[in-house]
Amino acid sequence: MTAEDIFNDPRQISGELRLKVLGLYHKANAGHIGCSLSCIDLMVAVLFLQKSADDTFILSKGHAAAALYACLNTLGEITDEELDTFYLDGTTLPAHPAPRQYKGIPFATGSLGHGLPIATGIAHAAKVSGEDTYSFALLSDGETNEGTTWEAAHYAIQNQLDNLIMIIDKNGLQGFGFTDQVLGETASVEKWNAIGFETIEIDGHDVASISMAIDELKTHKNGLPKAIIANTVKGKGVSYMENKLEWHYLPMNKDQYEQATLEVKERYFNELTNA
Repeated sequence: MTAEDIFNDPRQISGELRLKVLGLYHKANAGHIGCSLSCIDLMVAVLFLQKSADDTFILSKGHAAAALYACLNTLGEITDEELDTFYLDGTTLPAHPAPRQYKGIPFATGSLGHGLPIATGIAHAAKVSGEDTYSFALLSDGETNEGTTWEAAHYAIQNQLDNLIMIIDKNGLQGFGFTDQVLGETASVEKWNAIGFETIEIDGHDVASISMAIDELKTHKNGLPKAIIANTVKGKGVSYMENKLEWHYLPMNKDQYEQATLEVKERYFNELTNA
């Protein structure tokens, strides 16, 4: 598929990636499925439509590694044979991203809260070097509870890093509860605007809108780092996983896997053929 095809109708690529992710988790009998499904459309917009060869993408919410691996596989950076080793002993594709031979995985992000500091440093280095590149960081909304996230944010503001684009996957759930009930609302437009980011809020499952929002932000050379608050659904595409905390952790049994794949095919492929 071309970038134009993806932009005009992203359902096919979104469905294909969801099926890959479900297959990886089922084979590995592993969890973190819901948080991978919530951010796939954001990754499609960035990795397939926006990121240039010289830009950097940091998956700060490293527990969604399978979504990143699936994208890099579709883009040709990870082979089918390598993808098939996900979660196995000796793999280069563990449960959280590890920087081995893949350009698309420049840093390990197993511990939450460190992706934005890394991306901020990369953005600052590009500014100092005079490079016309962008540094993307995809965070979970739970990471906006983390102290290092806010330290990096203030550093980005102080150094006028308008080449930093932070995307928050706001699915409303974190490790042990709803984010607004843990430490309160920390992933809002008001908060990020107040400290000095240029912030917008979008539908995190509308690939075209996400891409257009990034295009618009790139034209704003105003010294303000960028924040995109993307409203998403944890477990998006699988009815029994959507907005359910337990699917941050649970693996699928055979029947659940079959139901999940059937639902994704119905939502993302039957709608396409019947449109």
